[in-house]
Amino acid sequence: MKWRCIIPKIKYHVCLTSIEQKSLLKFVAQGTASAKAIMHANVLLAADENGSGAHKNESEIAEIYHVNKQTVHAIRQKCSENGVEAVIRRKKRKTPPVAPKITGDVQARIIALSCSKPPNGRARWSLRLLADKVVELNIIDSISHEAVGRVLKKTN
Repeated sequence: MKWRCIIPKIKYHVCLTSIEQKSLLKFVAQGTASAKAIMHANVLLAADENGSGAHKNESEIAEIYHVNKQTVHAIRQKCSENGVEAVIRRKKRKTPPVAPKITGDVQARIIALSCSKPPNGRARWSLRLLADKVVELNIIDSISHEAVGRVLKKTN
């Protein structure tokens, strides 16, 4: 039985412009980015079909940069579908991991309370008094006097 070497057909092609090549080379040369981003840039440069070097397949690129073939395939796919920037830079989250506790409504109510008349025996509101009163009025579950200060500082 004869064994044939089957080279998989490349589904996603990376064709970088000269500007993209130069920017990736500069990105790699600076070395200030994360190791993952630099590795992705190197893989893109190696996979480039417009490059001056000989065309390399995914297994050759994987061996050169000590990554899995699937990683090279995923980088090619992401580049062809979303562009070079999507491969190098991380995608920004649409929502933060933890929702902000102090919303605009809470801020407005804290500001209104700070503008109101202070409690009897006090000349003005202190941050600790405001924090305690906000919790007492069930505007928010808990808040520190420092957070109240930040809210009031924003409004000047």
